[in-house]
Amino acid sequence: MFLSRLVPHPFLTLLLTFVWMMLMNSVSAGAAAFGLFLGLVVPFLTQSYWPDRPRIHRPLKIVEYILVVLYDIVTANITVARIVLFVPRARLQPAWVVIPLELRSPEAITVLAGSITLTPGTLTAEVSSDAHSILVHCLHAPEPDAVRDEIKQRYERRLLEIFP
Repeated sequence: MFLSRLVPHPFLTLLLTFVWMMLMNSVSAGAAAFGLFLGLVVPFLTQSYWPDRPRIHRPLKIVEYILVVLYDIVTANITVARIVLFVPRARLQPAWVVIPLELRSPEAITVLAGSITLTPGTLTAEVSSDAHSILVHCLHAPEPDAVRDEIKQRYERRLLEIFP
């Protein structure tokens, strides 16, 4: 209990310490100590602005999710390059796809929208006002339902395991 009060956001503490060390471009005891000091003070001072911290049930699934997204980014870059170079504009089939969401956590929906936007050829245009669906634009989607199913299977299913 005392440790969670002292370090309210342990991942943020580690991240801030690491970022400070990278900014200093030096591995020294002084830089590490000051980085740790920042990593402890900043989350402690800002904890009142984080009343509903997201709960992560399976943190190791985050690594799997990141690897899937990175793989999809690389393959989508190749696909988009092929489309741009070899598919005539007249044959392009852009589409708007509405994806119904099972996710309810705002953080999970944000991660999903960001993952879709990071993947070349797709863009999250809007989250519905009730947060039950998102609108995605696809550069080339001959089968919009397949795009919807793939996003739900590859991304949303994994996010449902990470966020409650």
